[in-house]
Amino acid sequence: MALYSLYVDLNSFFASVEQQLRPELRGRPVGVLPVMADTTCCIAASIDAKRFGIRTGTPVWQARKLCRDIVFVQARPSVYVEIHHRIVAAVESCTPVSAVLSIDEMACDLMGSEREEARAVKLGRQIKQAIYDQVGEVLHSSVGIAPNRFLAKTASNMQKPDGLVVIRQHELPQRLYGIKLGALNGIGRAMEQRLKQLGIHSVEQLCAASRDTLRHAWGGVEGERYYAKLRGENVAATPTQRSSVGHSHVLAPELRDPDSAIAVLYRLLHKAAMRLRHYGYCAGGLGLHLHYLKSTAGHPRWVDQARFSPHADTLQFNPVLAELWQRRPPDPSPILKVGVALTGLVEHSQVTRDLFDPGDRHETLNSVLDRINQRYGPNTLYFGGAHHGRGAAPMRIAFSHVPELQVENDG
Repeated sequence: MALYSLYVDLNSFFASVEQQLRPELRGRPVGVLPVMADTTCCIAASIDAKRFGIRTGTPVWQARKLCRDIVFVQARPSVYVEIHHRIVAAVESCTPVSAVLSIDEMACDLMGSEREEARAVKLGRQIKQAIYDQVGEVLHSSVGIAPNRFLAKTASNMQKPDGLVVIRQHELPQRLYGIKLGALNGIGRAMEQRLKQLGIHSVEQLCAASRDTLRHAWGGVEGERYYAKLRGENVAATPTQRSSVGHSHVLAPELRDPDSAIAVLYRLLHKAAMRLRHYGYCAGGLGLHLHYLKSTAGHPRWVDQARFSPHADTLQFNPVLAELWQRRPPDPSPILKVGVALTGLVEHSQVTRDLFDPGDRHETLNSVLDRINQRYGPNTLYFGGAHHGRGAAPMRIAFSHVPELQVENDG
């Protein structure tokens, strides 16, 4: 059977971008931090740092213990997004990109003669060289080529950094047996535990399991889809719908008091509301979560939420956040991390207006605020509650979400 998918995975992307733009960092162990604070953790580690066992999520103190020469730098999300788009353009100079899966991953569907192994491998090498030539020589990537996208992603993880791996149909399923169960895409900790409860402790046992067993493990048709993907079948992606829009932020040490924390929360809320309107949604709920540095109340994390008729009005979100903030339990310990989430999303066109509150009273005001901030930069106009936090919540990049600079750039 021909090869149908090619997967590109940039290696240590955030750290590699920093090394590309700052030559003095090349060849050195680098950890990228959300904020320059000893209480945070690495959101990325360079290839050199990974050799010391430093990974995403490694606390700063532990990284220093593992490698005394590590260099920490603060993340620059807008720079990473710009480089991401240049990489996509470099890949597309070789072949069309079928799907952007994350800030550092993309998939290309192979067509015609590209499905022949020799041509597919040649294309993979061309893509790697195009990234070097058009974006930067430090930006290594691992390429996976396989009968379907799931296996191509699996192949891209089998040789890092700078690998190129082909999984052929006739090699299945034996080629997968050396992979750890939890390393397969779609098998997180919870799913791995469910599989083990069914007597599946390895990829070999997973491949030997029946279609019905996997359907039971996944609780539905997704198990059957997984069964097919393991065997190299092409399975159409299921449509997804956005379930929430939110932001979280680890507070710098000087912002861990209540007054500063609530200012940052208002800033996060206003950013989320702007994104909500940009995507064409209304929200029917607002959630608040706080993480304490050392909680004297014995609860390091506190979460609460409120529900209401769906809307997209920042002026109506503000008092809801204020009410949730007042409901938090008394705790004198410093607040380490804050976050808000707009939930219960409904497309704006599908919202039924409240009989006693016809129309969006502030729709024009919200529209003007959004247009001005998009044109002249964030914080050109903002609500007073966010004043002390307006520079404290820069853009963040989630694993499956590439920020749009138009609505998320913080200058």
